[in-house]
Amino acid sequence: MTYQVKTLITDDSVTAFLDKVGNEVRRADAMAVLSLMQKITRKPPRMWGSSIVGFDQYHYKYESGHEGDMCMIGFSPRAQALTLYVLHDIPEREALLEKLGKHKTGKGCLYINKLADVDMKVLAALIKTSYAWIKAKHR
Repeated sequence: MTYQVKTLITDDSVTAFLDKVGNEVRRADAMAVLSLMQKITRKPPRMWGSSIVGFDQYHYKYESGHEGDMCMIGFSPRAQALTLYVLHDIPEREALLEKLGKHKTGKGCLYINKLADVDMKVLAALIKTSYAWIKAKHR
């Protein structure tokens, strides 16, 4: 059985996607994260699948043979939380998360209810460090 990658880069409009976010705070926060990630990566945002805004890309290949492309960093303004795909294995991860403010984490995700709950300088440092780490690892 061949695995089909579901999260593929598309030509869909990032702005149109973000304009459809119903929650005003979540939409404003998403626009702020969009601007921050653009400033850090110096790359244009692209839609990955139907709901992830991503920046830059890398190719991965697992021992199983499964391989594909994915954004280096990204985010999605989901209903439950603003989800940021920035938690790579950076050495500074835990120290930065301790200073960040109110958040939750998953395997590679950072969940923030609203940006007002976090320190934006710490968030910027986390994004910048994570992006530099994954870029160095996959280039």
